[in-house]
Amino acid sequence: MKIENETLSNFKEEITTAWSFPERGNWATHNPKYRGNFAPQIPRNLILKYSNEGDFILDPMVGAGTTLIEAKLLHRNADGLDINPEAVAITNNALEFEYETKSKQNVYAGDTRNLSRYKNNSIDLIITHPPYLNIVQYSKNTIEEDLSSIGSIPKFFKEMKIIADEMFRVIKENHHCAILIGDTRKAQHYVPLSYYLLQTFLKAGFVLKEEIIKAQHNCIYSKKWVGSAAKYNFYLIMHEHLFVFRKPKSDENKSRVKYSTYNGMFAEEE
Repeated sequence: MKIENETLSNFKEEITTAWSFPERGNWATHNPKYRGNFAPQIPRNLILKYSNEGDFILDPMVGAGTTLIEAKLLHRNADGLDINPEAVAITNNALEFEYETKSKQNVYAGDTRNLSRYKNNSIDLIITHPPYLNIVQYSKNTIEEDLSSIGSIPKFFKEMKIIADEMFRVIKENHHCAILIGDTRKAQHYVPLSYYLLQTFLKAGFVLKEEIIKAQHNCIYSKKWVGSAAKYNFYLIMHEHLFVFRKPKSDENKSRVKYSTYNGMFAEEE
């Protein structure tokens, strides 16, 4: 398949912190049937906002390759990693379309908890979409290290802390790391996975640049709970959180952003 530059026409960038895409982008080789992948409008907006042509982008939980497809269309170099060989194969296949660009995209089997192939301060932008616990079990419990096999919240965020530290290490100073994650329910009560993740990444040293609320549409998981929601009197979760973190400069005076850091809210005023 050959993709023409018209793929980028008529696209309007988002300008607020509330995003809604009732119609998923169906250009290029995006795969709407892959469970849990994000709409291509998400990485496209982030890539245009936080990177330049020729920059190097990393998606260390690449899934069906949405980020890498957009990187190719937008002339950014990019790597994708996934612990699931099936996802690696799907992404490699999705990247085979013809398109006039000098950029390169590669995908590897790998664990996002170990980014040792990348040097400190070497990545221009990270965009990724981790699993929401074991709601969608991508490897169907065949890969022990797969995050989507973890149902324990403490264990899941113990692993996410390792991931946050690795992402902080490899991202360049004053560059951005964007994570999309949703929440869930247990015993009919709201479990704010997104805010546990927020705390985890702030503890790693990131500061919070943006929180974007993204509406969910045609969510299979939410629809299955319609009857229970009415019976037990709770709302269906139909939104996700897109956090955009920034790695501060090593010599940066953080006094202006101290309330966007982990310690800022509790630091005593001098």
